[in-house]
Amino acid sequence: MTTKPKSTLRRGIGALWRGLDATRRFTLNLIFLLVVIALLWAIFGGGIKPLQPKTALVLDLKGELVEESAGSVRDSLVAGLSGNAIKKVQLRDVINGLDTAARDANIGSVVLLLDEMDGGGLASLHEIGAAIDRVKAAGKPVVAWGGSYDQKRYLVASHASEVYLHPMGMVMIEGFGHHRNYYRDALDRIGVTVNLMKVGTYKSFAEPYIGNGPSQAAQEADSFLYSALWNGYTGDVEKARKLPAGSIAKGIDELPQRMAAANGNAAKVALDWKLIDGIKTRDEVRTEMVKRGAWDDGIKSFRQVSLADYVGRNPPKLLGDAVAVIVAAGDITDGTGGPGVVGGLTTAAQVRAAREDKTVKAIVLRINSPGGSAYGAELIRRELELARAAGKPVVASMGDVAASGGYWISMASDEVIADPSTVTGSIGVFAILPTADKVADKLGIHTAGVTTTWLADAYNPLRPLDPRFGQLIQSSIDNVYNQFTTKAAIARHTTPAKIDAVGQGRVWTGAQAKERGLVDNLGSYGDALRSAARRAGLGSDFRIAYSERPTSFAGRLLERLGLSDAMATTVQVKLGLLPGVDATLPIDALSGGALGGGMTGVARDLGWLSQVAQRRAPFAAVTHCLCEAP
Repeated sequence: MTTKPKSTLRRGIGALWRGLDATRRFTLNLIFLLVVIALLWAIFGGGIKPLQPKTALVLDLKGELVEESAGSVRDSLVAGLSGNAIKKVQLRDVINGLDTAARDANIGSVVLLLDEMDGGGLASLHEIGAAIDRVKAAGKPVVAWGGSYDQKRYLVASHASEVYLHPMGMVMIEGFGHHRNYYRDALDRIGVTVNLMKVGTYKSFAEPYIGNGPSQAAQEADSFLYSALWNGYTGDVEKARKLPAGSIAKGIDELPQRMAAANGNAAKVALDWKLIDGIKTRDEVRTEMVKRGAWDDGIKSFRQVSLADYVGRNPPKLLGDAVAVIVAAGDITDGTGGPGVVGGLTTAAQVRAAREDKTVKAIVLRINSPGGSAYGAELIRRELELARAAGKPVVASMGDVAASGGYWISMASDEVIADPSTVTGSIGVFAILPTADKVADKLGIHTAGVTTTWLADAYNPLRPLDPRFGQLIQSSIDNVYNQFTTKAAIARHTTPAKIDAVGQGRVWTGAQAKERGLVDNLGSYGDALRSAARRAGLGSDFRIAYSERPTSFAGRLLERLGLSDAMATTVQVKLGLLPGVDATLPIDALSGGALGGGMTGVARDLGWLSQVAQRRAPFAAVTHCLCEAP
């Protein structure tokens, strides 16, 4: 008698579960059916309409310029829940679109709208500028318009045939350099001691935690770096705009007087400075494009195609021998990663898959990383070394930043190609161990216990650092630096002593690194692809195979239906196809509101120090340069 309620409940739960499972299978089958219908429509329904002559390619670049555009599950969900889609623009899509447009007889011109373009270092912006120059060389005008231009957007716009600015806009060219926050006094006041072990006179990553200002070595290195980058920037703009050498620097020096003379009209200052060709509203530019091009009744404007549509019309080759491209963008970690994070295990697995793929004949490692875990970097370097041993050429293409650990992973390449403004080098290692024993004393917190050896619980953040443990870590850091310089010497066909002379944690531009033998050649991403193909004996019409983080089958189906990454991920979670995530926002989500401006940097810096103290490993050898593309 007592078992009947339990049996009834069990049957009820079972029936409910079967109903939910049937609903989920029905939903997936419906999605699959919609995909089949879409494919049949594309094949038998006339497909995509071909472009007509005098079509303008419109590059309305909205979002952050990145090497890879896909976001993580967490990023997608947070964006979806907040109602803000993650906007990113893949650099390779912009370059491919412009290069295809240069060859396309139906594309008569290109329009650049840059108001919402964010991010991108000098190397990435140089890639776009060079692609714009190739469009102009094909005899096709490129028109840029902006409500305002910061110095990154203006570097791209300066390559256009014509540059226009809104009457209320400005061109803001400021120069390079920044001020860091230093926390020594603040940490002393609260009782936190930062124990630093490092190799490298110029390895300045941890200086904000142990000093109240930069060291003389750091100031020397930063001045040398920023001066070279600034000279490159101004030279590029002056060449593109056909301005006399020194025009940018002179204009900045005279800016207060020029603004006063123009009664505060920044657009007129830009016009008189010859940074722009005219002052126009967006509708005036549209009217001008209608006159030059062809009218489109459907959109009531000039005949045009968006970048996304245009790239979709020109899909990549799917068959044939290929050059595999593996993107290493972001901080390097030991384990798994994805777009924006270089996981040692993940990226090493991608290299291994390319090595074992018979259709892949060469590998291009596209680097945009300031470094991170030395162990994670070595996992990647070793797999690249094995790929070379298997007879597959490896070419490293350095983007905006390829420093410290980002340089480490380039050391198993047949050739290293950098942009003149790539931030690279930073051959150095450090470990940092914060302790808060003084904080514990102030709060009346005491720690005690029994251990079988002195090494057990040797690093306890609430106790002073044991000098023996500090010596142990320093020995390990010395060993990692020795490995770094030795491997670099082998890769660069020189001696560890010569690498040490240009190492010591010092950061260089790509051009400076070339002068010091740290890279082989200066060039573009396209140069790296062609070099890899040539080394593998491929012709000019080779296939490019991008090694991406694998997505689920359901994710691919949803993407085929045109759902955004955030929407697709949210649907999968609701269907139970992906696990949910903690909705707690990361510290970066506090960048607005109370923690705006400079306080965001403080929160980020101290948050990083907290993460160091919470790591499960006793310590980590870090190859990070604390540098970013200006």
